[in-house]
Amino acid sequence: MIVGKQIPVALTIAGSDSGGGAGIQADLKTFAALGVHGASAITCLTAQNPKRVLRIEPVSPEMLRRQIIAIFEELPPAATKTGMLFTAENVRGVAEFFRTLPSRQRGLLIVDPVLVSTSGTRLLEPKGLKILKEKLLPLATLVTPNLSEAEILSGQKISTVAQMDAAAQKIHSRFGCAVLVKGGHLRNSKMATDLFFDGKNKFALSAPFVKRVKTHGTGCVYSAAICAALAQGKDLPQAVHLGKKFVTRAIEGSHRVGSSWGLG
Repeated sequence: MIVGKQIPVALTIAGSDSGGGAGIQADLKTFAALGVHGASAITCLTAQNPKRVLRIEPVSPEMLRRQIIAIFEELPPAATKTGMLFTAENVRGVAEFFRTLPSRQRGLLIVDPVLVSTSGTRLLEPKGLKILKEKLLPLATLVTPNLSEAEILSGQKISTVAQMDAAAQKIHSRFGCAVLVKGGHLRNSKMATDLFFDGKNKFALSAPFVKRVKTHGTGCVYSAAICAALAQGKDLPQAVHLGKKFVTRAIEGSHRVGSSWGLG
């Protein structure tokens, strides 16, 4: 009898991107590229392309809960990442589900605090931010804010790498989870530098900017790569390094899709 090799499972809880460049679609492609089985729970449908978001329709909290239950019943993930949650009710539902699980069943949780799209569309209701801070982040293994999200979570402005470092320490102190502040949009920086801090370990990850490429979904790919590495048994610093390498290679190998750029 032939017995297939069992591979680890990673779960993404996020919105569907109709353009295929971010959200659930980007996460599942990243999981597959890194050799883990990707399961998904869709928080909302979006009508979007790389340039703009036309419409967002959230799923009901009960439907989101049932998706997550179905996955944990038969495909318990070793690691989970959250992306766009959009409504306060869905943030609360995700937090309550993970809070009620014993820690050995919960697995590792990566929170990508998706707040606003690149085009300026709000991707989390204002009242959802309070619940994210109070209920979800304290359960997280790692939170992966970009600069604007890190400013909101830390309550301070960020315009230098030193301020990224200070924000990471403040976010860790407030919520108790490890922090990866992504500095790809830091002005006047010669490198794409990110700052990691978990209370003990602190390090920077840097890569050269890739010129003449405008990408969509890099934050999703980055956090999904970290999630996949954790599902494979890597420790958190190893997983963060792997995620940085993966997203950097994806940007370097990006290609045109229609009139926009997509990751390779």
